[in-house]
Amino acid sequence: MECHIEIFIDGRWATAAVFEPDPQTLDQGAGGGGRLQYDIDYAVTYLGDRSAEMIPGLTVGFELFRSEQWPPVILDLLPGGAGRRAWLRRMQAEKDGPHMDWRLLVNGAGAPPGNLRIAEAVPSPPPDHFKVGFVRSDIIEQQERFLDYAEERGAYVAGASSIQGEAPKYLLVEDDGGLFHAEGALPDEKARKFWLVKFPRGRRTDKLNEKVLRNEAPYLEVARSFGISTGEPLVYEEGALFVPRFDRRVSDGRVERFGMNSLYAVANIPGFGAAVHHDTYCRALAQVASDPAQELREYMLRDILNLALRNTDNHGRNAAVLRTGTQVRLSPLFDFAPMFLDPEGIGRVSRWDDERPGSQPEWAMICEKFKDLMPPIETRSWLADLSKEVRRLPDTMEHHHVDDDIILRLAGWIDEVAAGLEEARPQTWR
Repeated sequence: MECHIEIFIDGRWATAAVFEPDPQTLDQGAGGGGRLQYDIDYAVTYLGDRSAEMIPGLTVGFELFRSEQWPPVILDLLPGGAGRRAWLRRMQAEKDGPHMDWRLLVNGAGAPPGNLRIAEAVPSPPPDHFKVGFVRSDIIEQQERFLDYAEERGAYVAGASSIQGEAPKYLLVEDDGGLFHAEGALPDEKARKFWLVKFPRGRRTDKLNEKVLRNEAPYLEVARSFGISTGEPLVYEEGALFVPRFDRRVSDGRVERFGMNSLYAVANIPGFGAAVHHDTYCRALAQVASDPAQELREYMLRDILNLALRNTDNHGRNAAVLRTGTQVRLSPLFDFAPMFLDPEGIGRVSRWDDERPGSQPEWAMICEKFKDLMPPIETRSWLADLSKEVRRLPDTMEHHHVDDDIILRLAGWIDEVAAGLEEARPQTWR
C-alpha cells in the first residue's frame, strides 16, 4: 500500500516520491507511522537540487525517511475542514475519523495548493462534455451549494474541494471567456486566472461570520499599507470572496505552479491544530529562508498586525512559505481577517514563548532570541518606531473601509499594542 507524490517541475508533472503508511497503524490515519522516500529516477535527475525539494530542507537523495506519524508535508495535501466534509459526502462515507485519512489522501489530494499532488487522486481528464463553465453570478447566487449545482449540470467538480479550512472554499479556474471551472477540469493552455472562492463559516444566516468574510478584503489592504507582503486585492461580492491565487501564475499560455508549504510542515510539526509558539516557527523559517533576517522581520510585522487587528486564528496552516526557483520566503499574506468576531470564540492560537494571554509580547526579549540573525538594538529601534504606524491603524482602517464598529472596538487595544512596541526602544545613556 503506497501512493506517489508528484511535483510540478520544469513545466511538467513528475513523480517525486513514494509514501507508504504503516499498514499496522492505518486506522490511526495521520497519527500512524509511515515511510517516505524520493523516487529513484527523480533523485538521480535532481540530486541535491534545492529547487526540486518537495519541501525546503528535505534534500533530494536516496535516504528513506521513517516517522511515527505521517510527515507534515503529506498533511498539507490532505483535504481538511469543509473540504474534508465535501469529500466524505462524495465518497458516501458513513463516519469520519482517522481511519478515513488514507482514503481521503488517495482520493481527494489531486489538486491541492502548491506544486505537489497525490498521483492516485488525479482523475483522468474529463471529456469535453464535462468541461462546463459557469458565470460569476452562478457562484455568487449558489454560494456553498455551487459545487452541487455545477455537478448537477454535468460539470467535473472533484478538484475544487482539495483544500483545507473550516470556511467553505473552492479552487476554481477562469478561462479566456470569463467562465469558471473546477481546478483540474480545464487544460492549462485554456486557463487565464486561478482563484480561491470563499464563503462564510458556519450557518449561512450567521451575520457575524458574513461580517468576518466581508472585512477580509479591506483587512488585506490595511496589511498592504502596513508594509506586509500581499498578493492581488481580494474581491468581495454578495457573500462570496474571490481570492486571486499566488501559487499559480499564467504567462504566455503556460501555467507555473509554485511550491507552497505550511509553517507546520516547515517546522516539522505532526498532526493537526497544534498550538505552536512563534519562536519555533521563526527558527524553522530561518533555516530555510533565502534571506533569514528579512523573513524574520516580515514575520514579526505580521504578528504585530495580527495582534493589533485581532486576527486570532493565526495557526501554522494560515501561514506558509512560497518557493520560486531556489528563492524561499514567506508567501503573501492570506486568511487575514477580524477572527475575534467569530461566534466560536477563537483565541490567539500562536504566541511567543514568554507571552502571557491578554498581555503584550516582550519585544525586547524576543529580539535577543534572534541576535545571531538580527542586531537586537537595531531591531528594537525598528519595532519601537513601528508604534507610530500602529497608532495610525484606525485611520488606515477607515481609509480602506473596514466596518466602523470593528474600528471602534479595536481602537483601545491598538493603543496598547503600540505602547508595547514603544517599550522595546533601547535606553540611551549620557
